[in-house]
Amino acid sequence: MTSTKISVTRLPHAIGLSLPVRMTPGSSGCDVCAAVEGEVVINPGGRVLIPTGLRFCIPEGIEVQVRPRSGLALKHGVTVLNAPGTIDADYRGEVQIILINHGDKPFVINRGDRIAQLVPASVAIDTVFVEDGGDEVTDDTSRGAGGFGHTG
Repeated sequence: MTSTKISVTRLPHAIGLSLPVRMTPGSSGCDVCAAVEGEVVINPGGRVLIPTGLRFCIPEGIEVQVRPRSGLALKHGVTVLNAPGTIDADYRGEVQIILINHGDKPFVINRGDRIAQLVPASVAIDTVFVEDGGDEVTDDTSRGAGGFGHTG
C-alpha cells in the first residue's frame, strides 16, 4: 500500500492544535479540530462555519472528503451540512467546516474540539462528459431510470 502525503500549512490561529489524525489504525477518516477562540454556540436549527486553521496542498487526482463525526451526530444531532463536502486538489484556502445543529439543545464548540473527519480519496480527474447525440442513453441497464426507493 502506498501512502499519499498531503502537505499542510498551519495558520497562526491553529498553533497548538493537532493536525488531522486517524484515531485508530483502521480508521478511514482523520479527525480535524476547531481553530476557534473561545466558544462557538450552534443553536438548534442553526449552522456555522468553523475554521480549522489549516491549508492543504492536495496532490492532483486526490480529493479530501469532509464527513460528519458519528458521535456528534448521534449524541447531539450535529453534522456536516454539505456532507460529504469536497476539498479539491486545486483549493489553497483555509479549510473550514459547515456544521448544522439538528438537535434540540444548543451545542458548544471549543478550541481543539474534533468537529469532522477528513477522508482522502482518489478521483477520476480525466473524466469528460460527452453528448451522445441521441434522445436516450444508449447503454441501458436492468435498473434503468429507477431512482429513489426503486427497490422498495
